[in-house]
Amino acid sequence: MRLLLLSISILSGSLISNSQNVMQLKDCISKGLENNFSILIARNNESISKNNFTAGNAGYLPKLDLTGRYGGTVNNTTQNLTDGSSNSTSGVHNTAATANASLGWTIFDGFSVRTTYKKLNELKQLGELNTQLSVENLVAEIIAGYYNYIQQVQTLNNLDYALTLSRERLRIDKDRYVLGSSSKLQVLQSQVYLNADSSRLSRQGEVVRAAQVKLNELMALEELSSKFESADSIIQVDEYLLYEKLLDATLAGNTSLMIATKNKTVSEYDYKIITSRSYPYLTMSSGYTYALSTYETGSYKNQTINGLTYGLTFGVNVFDGFNQRRSIANSNIEIQNKELKYLEIEQGIKADLLTIYNVYNNNLRLIKLEEQNLATATENLDIALERYKLGSLSGLDLREVQKSLLDAKERLLAIQYQTKLAEISLKLISGTIMEYYR
Repeated sequence: MRLLLLSISILSGSLISNSQNVMQLKDCISKGLENNFSILIARNNESISKNNFTAGNAGYLPKLDLTGRYGGTVNNTTQNLTDGSSNSTSGVHNTAATANASLGWTIFDGFSVRTTYKKLNELKQLGELNTQLSVENLVAEIIAGYYNYIQQVQTLNNLDYALTLSRERLRIDKDRYVLGSSSKLQVLQSQVYLNADSSRLSRQGEVVRAAQVKLNELMALEELSSKFESADSIIQVDEYLLYEKLLDATLAGNTSLMIATKNKTVSEYDYKIITSRSYPYLTMSSGYTYALSTYETGSYKNQTINGLTYGLTFGVNVFDGFNQRRSIANSNIEIQNKELKYLEIEQGIKADLLTIYNVYNNNLRLIKLEEQNLATATENLDIALERYKLGSLSGLDLREVQKSLLDAKERLLAIQYQTKLAEISLKLISGTIMEYYR
């Protein structure tokens, strides 16, 4: 039994007091933003959208191609003339070398180039918003994981306190048994309670370790087994969140709403690009050619050609089988879908905000109630311990009082954590989650 108690003490001490380093919430967020794989992927995708936002990708700049070719022929020729004679040549080697430079530029294509450039800018901003959304979601997960770890450590401390009470009760019962004022049955029952509390403490140690590993995973640490101690020991809840301010902040700064707005704008630009096909187009082309040919037969040995080509092309699409009309109709429908999607997201976000705020408000009241219950249960235990020492309270009644205190502490921790989760969700929805990182 002494070995068991010693191992439990070592376990709880190593988890609570002898951690390798102290981590603040900002430290956890900073490491997560630096190392988390989903954030790195989102930032890479953002870089792609930034790289695509160029004048050349939109079609503003001309295109210049350089080509060169060298080739030849080796022929054998036999000619039979009408007078019965014949001429034969073999191994005639002719060569040709060419070099070309061609320049093309779209002067006007119905404002498609300008619209495409604006669309690329929207896509770049959309990439930034997608990264921002990933960052906000990760920050919310890290905060929730951080306070979950605190909750589990506090639960471990409560169980350790319960074990201390059970150990003291066993000591009292043993002293009574030695003095003859208590039975062996009472001592054995106290021993059973002590063993049960020891087992529960050991299992809670596993829960604490799992919460620590989960937080290490969110921070993308190489050593998932790294141990740390949180700088905070209690769950602090912001009690002053107002629904009206949260709603205004949500409509102005919710990232999902901003993404929906950008998607609608991109669809509008797609519509303009399609309608630009109805306009005439004007393109310019120019080029320079150099050619050298050599001959082994004929009246001349070689030939050189070089010169400049240029031209303007003007055109208009008269009829394309009604495909443009179909594309315009589909693009209009796509814009309507994006508008409906925005309204759907907005409604869903408002509903989530209202629901979570009601939970948050109710939980604040429950915290006050559970704090009163805890104070009552603590006072009740003090009285019960004194009565038990005097022999005026049974062991079952003392165990019930002890259990009531432990339950009150666990309920308070649980409701504090649930309220904190509601607070995190409210700030995530309203676009103010990064306040935890400032």
